[in-house]
Amino acid sequence: MTPWLKELDSPTEGFIPAFAARITEPDGYQGALREALLHLVPRVDWQGYLPQVPHGLLGLAAVVELAPSLVEPSMLRLCATQLQAFAREGRAPEARSLATIGLGSGHWPNIDVALREHRPAMAWGELLALEHPRSEDFHHLLCVAAPDMANVGHKAVAVGAMERLWTSLGKSVEVGRVLLAWAGWFVATEPEDRFWHVRMARRTSGVPVPTGVSNQGAAWQQSLAHEICELGLVGMLDALAARMKAGATAGDLLAGLVLAASEKMLDARRDMEGKTAWNLAYLATLGRDLAGLGQPEVWGQAAAMVNFFPSDAPEDRYRWQKRAVDPAVLSTALLEAILDGDPDVAMDLAASSADSTKVMEACAEAASRNDPGFNRSSHVLAAAGAQQLLSFLPAWVASTMLIALAKSLANSQGSDDLGRVADRELGRIQPT
Repeated sequence: MTPWLKELDSPTEGFIPAFAARITEPDGYQGALREALLHLVPRVDWQGYLPQVPHGLLGLAAVVELAPSLVEPSMLRLCATQLQAFAREGRAPEARSLATIGLGSGHWPNIDVALREHRPAMAWGELLALEHPRSEDFHHLLCVAAPDMANVGHKAVAVGAMERLWTSLGKSVEVGRVLLAWAGWFVATEPEDRFWHVRMARRTSGVPVPTGVSNQGAAWQQSLAHEICELGLVGMLDALAARMKAGATAGDLLAGLVLAASEKMLDARRDMEGKTAWNLAYLATLGRDLAGLGQPEVWGQAAAMVNFFPSDAPEDRYRWQKRAVDPAVLSTALLEAILDGDPDVAMDLAASSADSTKVMEACAEAASRNDPGFNRSSHVLAAAGAQQLLSFLPAWVASTMLIALAKSLANSQGSDDLGRVADRELGRIQPT
């Protein structure tokens, strides 16, 4: 094996130097990512993590989604550290390794049986046998995953992330098969959780949610966010169903949900920061991938999930205030506040900028400097979710979301030792 494949197989201190050398080749970091996916996805012990899923693979999808907000050295740093986190995830024993499953026929009737009957090994083999994976195949899996909120909606998020990761890497047939097969394996796994879906369906049968931007004002959106955060589950679902029946659009609902998720992040204790920020990853999938289904149930599921997270902040929670700061230095000051672990200053600075793009860039840079660690990529997943949501939200809702993100990042910054190693090694090469 090449030095790069050897490091993927068994990571050592030479992992990042091997990555730095690999990206000098003509296909650059995308080639390194393709090789990593083909080598690691069949070998990780996915079954051993269930009902959880390690975030190394989802984190790689988030890296490519954050690329527009990062300068190239930062994107490569994040790619290197996230790849190492993925490579360090546990390997499956032969008895449950996906690499040992034989190919199926590649026929969709067989795939549908595997998904319906929760036969993940069959789903893997059948999907891996598809001759030409398509975006429509991922969409088919997404429709199956949409009602299943096991592990707070990870299945739908994973399917959407794999399709975007495949697209960003040039839609290689080989990579597409592996990512599609893994997505199908994950969707077919148990447990399945349709608790919230069933309860919302009882309230909204035959009430489609029209696509479109928000037509409601700030008072309507704030009222919806308050209901999601403060009512009990039954009362909240009743109130949400009434809004759908009154003609609320997908844009209306998404704005209220993001406000509610932001409120939960602002309330979160330090030990809940990464967990609560997951809401942004799911809501990004809802706005981008699930809204087009027109199903009221997916909105009820999202609202129930946001409602599920606790609100434990003291009543005297810090309230941000705008500061008079030179726009030329605001982004740098915001980054420094996050890296210094000063959430109050970070919130003030995020609130003081009228340019959401600059705030997003500072948050993305902060996330790229936080070592993902084993089985954890909450910073990059939250930042990527926020970036995707920006294009769907009214400006004031987007601003509130970014203030909450800045606070969350500042309260949970960890070591950047691995990132410093990556900067040093990558600084020695000229990537293609």
